[in-house]
Amino acid sequence: MERNTLQRTLISLSLAWAVMLVPLTAVQVKAQVKVIGPTDRTVLPIPEPKVPNSTVFDARNATPPPQFKVAAPAGAPNVLIVLIDDMGFGMSEAFGGPIHMPTVTRLGNNGLRYNQFHTTALCSPTRAALMSGRNHHVANFGSIAETATSFPGQTGQRPESVAYLAEMVRLNGYSTAQFGKNHETAPWEVSPSGPTDRWPTRSGFDKFYGFMGGETNQWAPLLYDGMTQVELPKDPNYNFMTDMTDKAISWMGSQKSLTPDKPFYIYFAPGATHAPHHVPKEWIAKYKGKFDQGWDRLREETLARQIKLGVVPAGTKLAPKPEAIKDWDKLTADEKKLFARQMEVYAGFGEYADTEVGRLVDAIGATGQLDNTLIFYIVGDNGTSAEGGMNGLYNEMTYFNGQLETVEDILKHYDELGGPSTYPHFAAGWAIAGDTPFAWTKQVPSDYGGTRNGMVVHWPKAIKAKGEIRSQWHHVIDIAPTILEAAGLPEPKSVNGTVQTPIEGVSMLYTFADAKAPDRHTTQYFEIFGNRGIYDQGWLARTIHRAAWEFKPRGTLEADVWELYDTRSDFSLANNLAAQNPAKLKELQALFLSEATKYRVLPLDDRTLDRLNAALVGRPDLMAGRTSLTVFQGMTGLSENAFINTKNRSHTITAEVDTAGAGTNGAILAQAGRFGGWALYVKDGKPTYTYNWLGLQQETVASTQTLPAGKATIRFEFVYDGGGNGKGGVATISVNGQQVATGKIAATQCCMFSADEGADVGADEGTAVAAGYAVPFKFTGKIIKVIIDLKPTTTATAIEAEKARKQAALKVGLAN
Repeated sequence: MERNTLQRTLISLSLAWAVMLVPLTAVQVKAQVKVIGPTDRTVLPIPEPKVPNSTVFDARNATPPPQFKVAAPAGAPNVLIVLIDDMGFGMSEAFGGPIHMPTVTRLGNNGLRYNQFHTTALCSPTRAALMSGRNHHVANFGSIAETATSFPGQTGQRPESVAYLAEMVRLNGYSTAQFGKNHETAPWEVSPSGPTDRWPTRSGFDKFYGFMGGETNQWAPLLYDGMTQVELPKDPNYNFMTDMTDKAISWMGSQKSLTPDKPFYIYFAPGATHAPHHVPKEWIAKYKGKFDQGWDRLREETLARQIKLGVVPAGTKLAPKPEAIKDWDKLTADEKKLFARQMEVYAGFGEYADTEVGRLVDAIGATGQLDNTLIFYIVGDNGTSAEGGMNGLYNEMTYFNGQLETVEDILKHYDELGGPSTYPHFAAGWAIAGDTPFAWTKQVPSDYGGTRNGMVVHWPKAIKAKGEIRSQWHHVIDIAPTILEAAGLPEPKSVNGTVQTPIEGVSMLYTFADAKAPDRHTTQYFEIFGNRGIYDQGWLARTIHRAAWEFKPRGTLEADVWELYDTRSDFSLANNLAAQNPAKLKELQALFLSEATKYRVLPLDDRTLDRLNAALVGRPDLMAGRTSLTVFQGMTGLSENAFINTKNRSHTITAEVDTAGAGTNGAILAQAGRFGGWALYVKDGKPTYTYNWLGLQQETVASTQTLPAGKATIRFEFVYDGGGNGKGGVATISVNGQQVATGKIAATQCCMFSADEGADVGADEGTAVAAGYAVPFKFTGKIIKVIIDLKPTTTATAIEAEKARKQAALKVGLAN
C-alpha cells in the first residue's frame, strides 16, 4: 500500500510540473484576465462589481470576468506627514529660531514655508484634527482622553462617522503606516480587553510602530508593533528616535521593493521634543554656551532673524511677556547656569530629531520617488510647553506627586540632564522664547503662541516655487482635504458602512502655485479647558482663562475679559483693540458662540480636579469599584489606567509560585521603574520588596531565608500610616504563612508612578525599580497567580486620597 501511495504521489507531481512547463496555448492566452478599477470612490470600501453566476460547465470554454482592483489614481503622490511634538513657532532655524534643523530647512528651501499655519494648542486635539480633517471637538477630542467627559465633543473616543484620512486613502489603494506617538486612543482602551477599534491598525494604518499616550521614556519606551508589545533590544545606546526612524525606513523600503507603483502614506510623529527631553550627549554638546544670553535676549534675536527671513513682517513687535516669567538679568548665577543647560538639552533633542527625519527623507530619495512625494513637515503640534514650571524638572514624576524641585536639587544632576538617569523638562521661560514673537504657550489656544506652528510643504513634481513663503491663514484640519485633492480622491460620503461627518477643513492646494491667492479658510474657533478665541477675516477675539502653569482658572467663564486683535497689521498680537472697537468684539463673541454650538464645543468645561474623577464626569474606568485584582504571569505593560490603585492605603499582594528554591530570581510583580515605583521580587532565592520613591530614595525589605523548592505562597502586606497622602507604612513579607521580613517604608508616592511604564507580572520591563537587578529581570520560576487586595480606608483617608489622585491626574493630563 505504501508503494502504491508513493507511485500516485510521484505521478501527481510529474503532472503538476508538466502543466507548469507547457507553453501558453491560444486558449490560455484568451483566458487572461482584464483588470478594471473603481468608477465611484465616494463609498468606502469601494464595492466590487456584481458578476453573474456562470452557466458554462468547463472553465476552458468560459471567459473570465474582469478582475476588480482598487488602485490609487494614476500619478497619486506618496505622502509623508512629519509632526514634531511640543515645538513652537520660534524654535526651528527654518522659522528664525536658534535650533539647527537641517532637514526642515532643506525642505523649506526647496519648497514652501507657511507662516500662518495653526494647530489646536494641545496634543491629542491637534492630532485628531490632523488625521480626520474635522475640528477636534467633532472628533470627540475637546481635550485629551485623560480628561474626557461624557459630553459629546469631550469623550476621547473618535466616532465612526469621523474616519481618519489613513482609512480613506488605504481603501483607495495606498499603503499606510504610522510611526511614533499615538495619543488618540483612550487610555482605558489600551489593555488586552480593548476595544481596539481606535488603535492605529484599526483606524486605517496597515503598520504601526510606536508608543501609546502623551509621552515616553526615549531611552526605554513601552512600544507596540501593531497591537503587540515589543521587547526592547539590549543596546546601551538605544534611543527611540533612531529606532522609529529605522523601522520607518525599513517599512518604506519593503513597500517600494514589492509594489513600487503603489503610493504610501506615512505619518511620522516622534515623541521629540515633548518631555522627557532625552537625547545623546553629543547632540547636547553642540549647543554648549549658546543660550547663556537667556530667554529675553533670545526672543529679541529670534524676532530679528524672523523678520530677516520674511516669516514675520517687518515692524512686528514682541508681544508682552507674561508677568510670571522672570527677567533673565534678575536671576541668580545658579538659575542661569541650570536654565541655560536645560535649553541646550532641548535644542540638541530638536536637532537630533530633525536629523533622523532627514534619514527618512533621504531613504525616500534613494527609491527615486522623492519628486512625487508630498511632504508636510509640521514643526510642532502646539506651542512650546511651559509645563516644566518656573524651574524645570530633573524628574517629571516629582511634579506629578507634588514634590517641589529646587534649582539646587536639579543642579545636582546638571551633567546627567538628557541622559537615561533623568526624566527632564525645562523652565517655562524657554517656552515663551520658543514661541516668539507671541506671548503664550501650549495649552493656550486663544494665543498664537499656543497655535501658530511653522510648516513646510515639499512636492517637487507639483510645486515649482523654491524657498517661497505662503501667508494664507490655515489650520491643521486643512491637511486632510489637501491630500485628498492632491491624490485626485473625492471626500468619501460613507466609510465602512457609516455615513461620514463632512470634512471641515479646506484644501491648501490653491496656495502651492499662487502666493497671493486670497485666503479660503476665513473662520476658525479655538477652545481648550476654557481658553478660547475666534478668528474671522483677519480679526482675532480671545480670552486667557488660565495659563499653562496655573492649575485654577483666573475667574469664572462668565467673568472672562476678552481682547481684540487685527492680525492683518498685528502679527504678534501685541496691540489689544477691545477698547477702541467694542462693536467688533461683541460681534466676534457672538460668532464664537455660534461656532461653538455648531462644532460641539458647548458646554464649556474648565473644571480641573473634578474632571479627573472618572465616575463624576462619566468616563470609563477599568478599575471602577474594584478592591481586588488577580493577575497572571506574562501580563506586562499595564498602565495605571488599567491597574488597581494601591496608593495611599493598606494593601496585600499574594503570589502563588512554583520555584527551584535557592536559585530563583526575577520579578513577581513590579509597577513603573527607575523614576518611581515598587517591586516584589526574588533575588538569589530570597523574597524581597523595594519601594523606589521618585528615583531619589530606595527602601528594601528582604528575607534572609531562601524559598523552599516547589510550590509556595509569598504574601506581602503594607500597612499604611495614614494621616494624609504620600505617607509611609510598614512592609511585611511572609512565606507559607511564616513572617520572613519586615521593615519601614518612610514615604510613598501619593499620586502617580509613571506616564509610560506599566505594571509587569513575572518581569520588570522598561527601567528597573530597584538598583539591585537589571531589566527585564524575568522570573525564573512559575507564577500561578498574583492577587492584589486593597484594605478598607477611613472616610477621611479616602477623601484625601481622592484629592491627591485628582490633582495628579490633572497634572499629567495637562502635561500631555
